[in-house]
Amino acid sequence: MDPLTLLYLTYSFISLYFLILYLIIYIPHRKEMLVSPKITKEYPLSMVVCCYNEEESIGKVIDSLLNSDYKNIKKIIVVDDCSKDGSWKIIQEYAKKYDKVLAVQTPENTGNAAGAKNYGAQFVNTELIGFTDADSYPNKESISNTIGHFDDAKVGAVTSQVLAENRKNFLEKVQVIEYKMIVFMRRLLSFVGGIYVTPGPLAIYRKSAFDKVGGFDRKNLTEDIEITWHLVKEGYIIRMSSNARVFTVVPRKAMVWFRQRIRWNMGGIQTIYKYRKNFGKRTVGMLGLFILPFFIFNWLLGLTGLGILSYRVLRTIFVRYLSTVLAIDSNVAIVTFGDINLTPSILVFFGLVTIIMNLWMISLGLSYAKEEGKRDGFHRVLLYMFFYVMTYPIILVISFFRVLTGKTSWMTK
Repeated sequence: MDPLTLLYLTYSFISLYFLILYLIIYIPHRKEMLVSPKITKEYPLSMVVCCYNEEESIGKVIDSLLNSDYKNIKKIIVVDDCSKDGSWKIIQEYAKKYDKVLAVQTPENTGNAAGAKNYGAQFVNTELIGFTDADSYPNKESISNTIGHFDDAKVGAVTSQVLAENRKNFLEKVQVIEYKMIVFMRRLLSFVGGIYVTPGPLAIYRKSAFDKVGGFDRKNLTEDIEITWHLVKEGYIIRMSSNARVFTVVPRKAMVWFRQRIRWNMGGIQTIYKYRKNFGKRTVGMLGLFILPFFIFNWLLGLTGLGILSYRVLRTIFVRYLSTVLAIDSNVAIVTFGDINLTPSILVFFGLVTIIMNLWMISLGLSYAKEEGKRDGFHRVLLYMFFYVMTYPIILVISFFRVLTGKTSWMTK
């Protein structure tokens, strides 16, 4: 067996392994996918919203929190990170109108989300602290559907179901599918203690746990990933509430999307490097035994797939070119009947099985994130699966290059 075939079979095996792993997790927990624990205690909660040049959305975000059906929100602390538009004026108007809203402004622009979040956190003295992005809108019942998880004293944070708010152009519509699949996979991972991020659109933390890990790491480009790993390292459990829905504005333009994904991957690389010594260690529980290996193997899988695909495409082009040139020079047929091989190979079999299982998983994931009156076209699913997802490894390669060359400045979404 030649090395390339062996590599391809190994790649196919690992791909199928992950798909089967998801299936094994799903089957015994399928009835719990959309279940949230009931509220037995109304924990006092403060919500922090960080804003930088979000005059078009900040008012709507504050309104969504004011309209929450969770009645024990003590404060909504809106942090303006020295915006250059009219955001600060809008925030001040809300603070004058509602006693629950506290308007604060950083002394100077912090340059990243972590800085503004930490600044807002110093005004919180409640048992729970939550964060919402200035372009994300939690549903009325979202916060209520997270609170019951904190009855378990080991729970350090609870994340939510983040969905795409805007869906007009092609890029936005494909991201709708992507976000739903992220939600589905993250929900499955929650059953094995494998949640690796508490996303900015809506996450609630136990304040004592938040303080214990020192808040958000300002040096990390994805502070929501880093704090999650830090909490797990300290022995806390991270939960997810599938009934807590929050809709976030996704990138509308390709370059904005590209910069966002580069930042996400760079932050992930930074986090892996920071916690690399915990790989495989039982003393840090799921961080060492599952989260770190899962993160790394997923990336290796993507990079390997990109390598195999690039090699095969380039090799095919090169071979076809030489064959055509030689055939023309020799005045012989370019293709003969004997060159056509209709015998299916084991590689084709594994490839088809992987594609079919992926399609099944995507359809299953979309079924758990249905939105009334909205449907995801099958053609968009195919575009997402065969083209959109294929950009992930390319972005990862670029991200590695930027980290290695020290280009780790904040990249806005």
